[in-house]
Amino acid sequence: MAASPAAPATARPVQPQPPAAPELPAGTRAPLSVVDLLAFVCELFAFVTLAIWGFAMWPLPWNIVVGIGAPVAAILVWALFVSPRAVIPVHPFVRGFVELLVYASATVAWWGMGQPWVGVIFAVIAVTVGVISGRRRLA
Repeated sequence: MAASPAAPATARPVQPQPPAAPELPAGTRAPLSVVDLLAFVCELFAFVTLAIWGFAMWPLPWNIVVGIGAPVAAILVWALFVSPRAVIPVHPFVRGFVELLVYASATVAWWGMGQPWVGVIFAVIAVTVGVISGRRRLA
């Protein structure tokens, strides 16, 4: 008699599973949360702060250049590295560093304009919102 290989009694045939349905339909994004709106307000506040600093703290020929150039440079850096549709995708820690750099420049601008408390309050709010937003992105 020939011995036949015995199949294990507990083995089940593998059933193919259909791919999991995406959570959101194609071309749509998750709805905005309060944290997203606060992050956007912090970004706008930083850009406006740099414009105010440029126009208020420099003499006449340079105030136009710095008043327009400082926020444009910050917006350009933000669009390249930090925005949701960033041109150059970077590691989340680099993204956080660039975000912190923009917020710190706005804080220093308020400090230079003689309003240190505005700068400190903005820094605390911006860093808190940035940490919460960053942790949500990493989760």
